[in-house]
Amino acid sequence: MAEILVETSARHVHVTKETLEILFGKGAELTKKKDLSQPGQFASEQRVTIVGPKRELANVSILGPCRSADQVELSATDARSIGVDIAIRESGDIAGTPGCTIKGPAGEVTIKEGVIVAKRHIHLTPETAEKLGLKSKDVVWVKCKTNGREAILGDVVVRVSDKFADAMHIDTDESNAISATPNLMGEIIKSL
Repeated sequence: MAEILVETSARHVHVTKETLEILFGKGAELTKKKDLSQPGQFASEQRVTIVGPKRELANVSILGPCRSADQVELSATDARSIGVDIAIRESGDIAGTPGCTIKGPAGEVTIKEGVIVAKRHIHLTPETAEKLGLKSKDVVWVKCKTNGREAILGDVVVRVSDKFADAMHIDTDESNAISATPNLMGEIIKSL
């Protein structure tokens, strides 16, 4: 049985250096609040407000380090609540997705695209992927045994890199639907 740690990824934003400086002022740098499970990734002290046609979401964390494109990752519930269409995508696949306004204390940026609901996915090291007989872009199922809400999650994309640590990421809607708890382990199923 191949098990994987299942982690909940709450709403967050990735920004470019240029956007960071517009939001927080010239020369602004991300200040690390805590490391995340993926090597080199961190939650920053900086928070922003996401503005959609219907309403705003305040106090949204920026994850670091800065990236080459701005991206806002929301749950489907969040997207609906601010009035943005739901675009389920892999991180980085933002072409043709909805946009929004990102507000910081020093300014705001309106992005034409980049709001996504992240497709559930598994990060694997090459060694683990080889051991499990999986490769990047494979799609698997993951069985999660939780108290009263056991579920099998489908359409889970495998992502392999030597920059990753082994973990599955789901959003807050999915986490709540299965009553996920810290240190939840899921069983990878190649096909049903």
